[in-house]
Amino acid sequence: MPEAATAPAARASIGDSEFDRDTALNRRAPGVYDIDLSAGWTIISAVNGGYLLAVLGRALADALPHADPFTISAHYLTASQPGPAVVRTDVVRTGRTLSTGQASLFQYDDEGREVERIRVLASYGDLDALPDDVRTSARPPAIPPMEHCFGPEDGPAPVDGSSAITERLMLKLDPSTLGWALGQPSGKGEMRAWFGLKDGRDPDPLSLLLAVDALPPTAFELGVKGWVPTVELTVHVRCRPAPGPLRVSIATRNLAGGFLEEDAEVWDSADRLVAQSRQLARVRLA
Repeated sequence: MPEAATAPAARASIGDSEFDRDTALNRRAPGVYDIDLSAGWTIISAVNGGYLLAVLGRALADALPHADPFTISAHYLTASQPGPAVVRTDVVRTGRTLSTGQASLFQYDDEGREVERIRVLASYGDLDALPDDVRTSARPPAIPPMEHCFGPEDGPAPVDGSSAITERLMLKLDPSTLGWALGQPSGKGEMRAWFGLKDGRDPDPLSLLLAVDALPPTAFELGVKGWVPTVELTVHVRCRPAPGPLRVSIATRNLAGGFLEEDAEVWDSADRLVAQSRQLARVRLA
């Protein structure tokens, strides 16, 4: 008998994917939200900063009269751990086209004391109301076709629990930025990749907050190993992304005094620059 055909896996839709479930909050009171931070978005034992930013971004979208993040700046105060957390939001100002709010995420230490993990200030608007006029000198990154790029599944098996987030991402890295994985870092401080969610969910403004902080650190291509914790991250969302995979390009020009900056660009399938970010990160030099 012929072998039965295997039905293709169904693609998750926006609002019905693991990312949506793991960033969903329960409103306890006006401006106060409870969430259980998922261990599925961790690197080693710390929760990924882009996932955290999406969590706070979703809380602000509920608290403010506008739904889309235009600019969001986060200061990472202490490392977040999987488990219960509370988000508190404040509306700073509301206007016709922009609203501004702030939010903080808290967890509890071993003695039951509340610890602030991350604090953000953001302005929200309506991306669909923006004019279509574009005048730019920016160009999409030159990344080889996806079939010529490499993902975590192409390398050695990771240590259990060391990078759970990679199991939830479709990540295909440009081979020219993979020297670090072969013990031959280029020294250029660049990282480029195709990016998406593993379950096929299309990108939206909230998932862009994850995309800017989901690639391996550019410090790896500078010959630096180990964790590179984010100190501050600012993201500008420029337009609503088209369906399909994203291309993410990140570059570092200056590592000094144990800190480096990372500038990221995110491009959609329609060749539009949909998000930009800059972050300051600490590098633990040997």
